[in-house]
Amino acid sequence: MKSIFLAAGYATRLYPLTENFPKPLLEVGGKTILDWLLEDLCGLTGGDPGAVVVTNRRYAPHFRAWAAEKSCPVAVADDGTEANETRLGAVRDILFAVDALGLDDDLLILAGDNLLDFSLGAFLRYASEKGTSCTMRYREADESRLRKSGVAEIGEGGRLLSLEEKPAEPRSHWCTPPFYYYRREDARRIREAVADGCAVDAPGSLAAWMCRHTPMYSMEMPGRRWDIGDIQSYEEARRSYRGRRK
Repeated sequence: MKSIFLAAGYATRLYPLTENFPKPLLEVGGKTILDWLLEDLCGLTGGDPGAVVVTNRRYAPHFRAWAAEKSCPVAVADDGTEANETRLGAVRDILFAVDALGLDDDLLILAGDNLLDFSLGAFLRYASEKGTSCTMRYREADESRLRKSGVAEIGEGGRLLSLEEKPAEPRSHWCTPPFYYYRREDARRIREAVADGCAVDAPGSLAAWMCRHTPMYSMEMPGRRWDIGDIQSYEEARRSYRGRRK
């Protein structure tokens, strides 16, 4: 398995904090956002989760300096973009990392700006038990939030029937956070998905395409998630994680 952390966005809603500094390396609870995720995966995989951070040219030096201090190996892939207006989009960044590093493995895709209060071990076990590519899900009662999220239709046994990013009319109250597990044989179809017209901006668009072409399942999240998108959500995460130790 390889773990791809998506960190190529420019986090414009967090300016000036992120104007020249990457959001995933902001401090929360005494660690960077990215460290919380990486340390969990390192513990689950015996110290090497096959970590790859895909980022842009502006932030790549920060990530290389950070990666050089990690006890487990982390590859940094610079997608070559230098401004929000020229960003590749999450799906093309996944494909870029696959091509740049010659990846041919099961892939765990993670947003580098999200925090969880549970271990990803539950998700990895779920994917192993199902034997398919998988997503996670949680219930969201607020329809205004649903319209800004990836909304899933779930069938028997947790089968992922459909996924739509930012729907005008949500079909359910199941939200899909940006954590995805793709089997090797499905990861090999990412280029096909892009060529077939898969939207590339949001990472959930790939899962939306994939679940129409191969069986996928969705695990209900066993805990809470913080999506750090603006100053308010960043301060909320910092309050929640104050004094926390894994």
